[in-house]
Amino acid sequence: MCRTYDELPELIELFANDEQELQKLNIEMNRFYKNMHSLKIALLLSKPHDHVYCFLSINSGAGGTESQDWALMLLRMYMRFCEHQGLAVEVIDEQPGEEAGIKSATLYIKGENAYGLFKGEQGVHRLVRISPFDANKRRHTSFVGILVIPEEPEITIEINPNDLRIDTYRAGGAGGQHVNKTDSAVRITHIPTGIVVQCQNQRSQTQNKATALKMLTAKLAQRAEEDRNAQHAGVEKRRIEWGSQIRSYVLQPYKMVKDHRTDYESYQPDLVLNGDLMPFIEAFLIWEGQTEAAVLSTNKS
Repeated sequence: MCRTYDELPELIELFANDEQELQKLNIEMNRFYKNMHSLKIALLLSKPHDHVYCFLSINSGAGGTESQDWALMLLRMYMRFCEHQGLAVEVIDEQPGEEAGIKSATLYIKGENAYGLFKGEQGVHRLVRISPFDANKRRHTSFVGILVIPEEPEITIEINPNDLRIDTYRAGGAGGQHVNKTDSAVRITHIPTGIVVQCQNQRSQTQNKATALKMLTAKLAQRAEEDRNAQHAGVEKRRIEWGSQIRSYVLQPYKMVKDHRTDYESYQPDLVLNGDLMPFIEAFLIWEGQTEAAVLSTNKS
């Protein structure tokens, strides 16, 4: 019916009294909006690593059981976002909490612009809510740290086998098929840097080792890039606690999610926690471009 966006106002006026045709136009308008939004995101994702796959690590911080439950909520949020965007995601490691939630988890995310979409999630995420674990129904604040690392398929990192300590253990989980009876899970420590990676999602120890080495290579490549150019460091080293958060999720006494870098806000945290992250991602990409432009302008002057 409609070939260009410019035709829409004329068609709306033409069918102003025809509800059935207006409903068809509404579908067309939504399609145009989605296409323009996708184009905008594609233009913003122009950095060298934006198109590659990535690893996303979730680590609970201050707050005990509350923080571990918050970490599980974020894990679900990112899984839902991947579903919405058609990204493939694997949980390659997950450490359950003592009472609830998880201590940590690592995702391997595959798909178009995976790193570019997730890089803005790196940092500390703060949750404020009435604790379901507090019999007195008091308000609690919890913190979780997110680390996002781009996979580096085109870069070869020479790793001396003598620099690695490889430990195997039984994979953990909720039971049943997710718990192995053999030591298939793998933990690799890179002794010179102290970097530790682990993988337990496959039954095969060989497969888990290969994935862990892939993650270690990505971390070493990122560290090398940071050393070459500290100004564009990929990892922001902050403690997972009060005052260091990039985003706050408030469920009580009011409802709001706010990104402290971009000042973007949403008053529908339920939608955000169900994976509706694209508005925050778009705001971050715009903020990132403006910040870099300001830095370049300052350096030139």
